[in-house]
Amino acid sequence: MSFSPNGRLLASGSSDMTVRLWDTATGALKQILEGRSGSVSSVAFSPDGRLLASGSHDKVVRLWDTVTGAVQQTLKGHSSSVKSVAFSPDGAVQQIIDGHSSSVESVEFSPDGRLLASGSSDGTARLWDIATGALSQTLEGHLGAVWSVAFSPNSETLASGSYDATARLWDTATGTMQPTLEGHSEHVWSVAFSPDSRLLASGSGDKTVRLWDTAIGAVRQTLEGHSNSVKSVAFLADGRLLASGSNDITVRLWDTAKGVMQHILEGHSHWVYSIAFSPDG
Repeated sequence: MSFSPNGRLLASGSSDMTVRLWDTATGALKQILEGRSGSVSSVAFSPDGRLLASGSHDKVVRLWDTVTGAVQQTLKGHSSSVKSVAFSPDGAVQQIIDGHSSSVESVEFSPDGRLLASGSSDGTARLWDIATGALSQTLEGHLGAVWSVAFSPNSETLASGSYDATARLWDTATGTMQPTLEGHSEHVWSVAFSPDSRLLASGSGDKTVRLWDTAIGAVRQTLEGHSNSVKSVAFLADGRLLASGSNDITVRLWDTAKGVMQHILEGHSHWVYSIAFSPDG
């Protein structure tokens, strides 16, 4: 799921192979974006709201015009499913990461629509030039599928979460690997930066959420309480709260300063794969 920058639309991707745009004020369905041949794993709005990116099991990334619903670009080259998509917060990064030979597990964009970061089940991350669809650099180091990628708010760092039970930080200007964040005992399904870039949250199959100091790569806090895999994490815009969605059928809200759970949100009847805060919180 992804909110548009103004909060008026919610995009959702589904195993029914469609992307749907919903009016958040009324709950009404606005558009159905069709054309995939596999489950849609992830969706993300560009910062100006004009484009929507979707990643799918059909091995490609598609960029959609959110007004007309037309496909603007199809980015091909992956040999397996695309699991995650998201835009970066600014256009400072000028590189492109290239060379996947297997499924894309995660992607991100620059706000002007120029860059896309992707993580793949081939164990690498990459950046795409959205204007041309070109690729330029491969980030290698993971020993398993890359399930999630996230740009830091200043775009200087890319985080990746992997099936190899680690999260990794990459310098987006040089493509060099920074600290490897080790400590989880199971797959890292989701990563997210705090608004000030100082923390990285990671959700894992070991049922925990970890908050990492991005400067030194050390664990600040381990958030325990879920009884099954944590599939998605998201920070509130001011960084005070972190939300986590889990296979235990709950969403939990955590105080990031104290590391304590504030609320358990119950009501789902099956696993929670994706969570997102509205822009106004």
